[in-house]
Amino acid sequence: MESIATRVAYGKSLVTLGQENEKVVVFDADVAMATMTHYFKSAYPERFFDMGIAEANMIGVSAGMADMGYIPFVSAFAVFGIGRAYDQIRNTVAYGKANVKLCMTHGGITAGPDGGSHQAIEDIALTRVLPNMAVMCPCDGNQTLKALRMAADYQGPMYLRMSRMPSPVYDDKLSFELGGSHVMREGKDLAVFTFGYMVSQSLEAAEILERHGIDAAVIDLYSIKPIDRQRVIEYAEKCKKAVTVEEHSIYGGLGDAISEVLMETMPIPIKRIGVRDVFGRSGEPKQILKAYGLDGKGIASQILGKPL
Repeated sequence: MESIATRVAYGKSLVTLGQENEKVVVFDADVAMATMTHYFKSAYPERFFDMGIAEANMIGVSAGMADMGYIPFVSAFAVFGIGRAYDQIRNTVAYGKANVKLCMTHGGITAGPDGGSHQAIEDIALTRVLPNMAVMCPCDGNQTLKALRMAADYQGPMYLRMSRMPSPVYDDKLSFELGGSHVMREGKDLAVFTFGYMVSQSLEAAEILERHGIDAAVIDLYSIKPIDRQRVIEYAEKCKKAVTVEEHSIYGGLGDAISEVLMETMPIPIKRIGVRDVFGRSGEPKQILKAYGLDGKGIASQILGKPL
């Protein structure tokens, strides 16, 4: 199966989007070779703005460009693009309903050797709590292009999270819509809700669980806010048990979002799998996933409650 990192798909898809919409402009914080916005820079240098290592200023300028009628796509490492510039995101972009698309890469612990200082495990929580802010995360290269097209058409602030690690490319027929989701695997015993790079790991876990007599459904909730409440309730009713899997802290992310939906509608047992109140660490991405129990085997082991 073909694999591509969503950050790479993002960089290449920006060029396609730039061809389709002349209002698209791109901002970066001196990491264009890592966020892959260098593809857009090469194609449309007059619409590319490298703001240097000054994320807060970058957000403010992009909001001004949005007020002028442009559609800014703003990129940096997620931990800096969201965390360092949070005041400007809150008060200039979200509060002002600026039409800015925050497209941050290196989300989660698979940023790898850069270590805990560069691994965003709180970015979903920070953006999900903001009024007016949509929060999305494509799981593969095909979804990434569709996500950018949707973001350009959407009027308002949006956070799109991209990963450093290559992930499998799934069916190109899958849509990407505000408030949408995809059932990646049907099942009747357990509903596994996930997003982004964890979709591939959750599917691996489901195969392991099947060998242990558990038929697990895997649902890609790529729209984290607004969330697909109907799909969440449907599979909660069907499976009676739920697990959330995320490359993010268990606090404030998808686990809490699912819990919020189900405690208001139909409380069922929920297990949250993610980063458990610790920072990331340096290492190769696959080693880090294993250490945090976020590879396929680790996810299955946590669900079964025993080592594998």
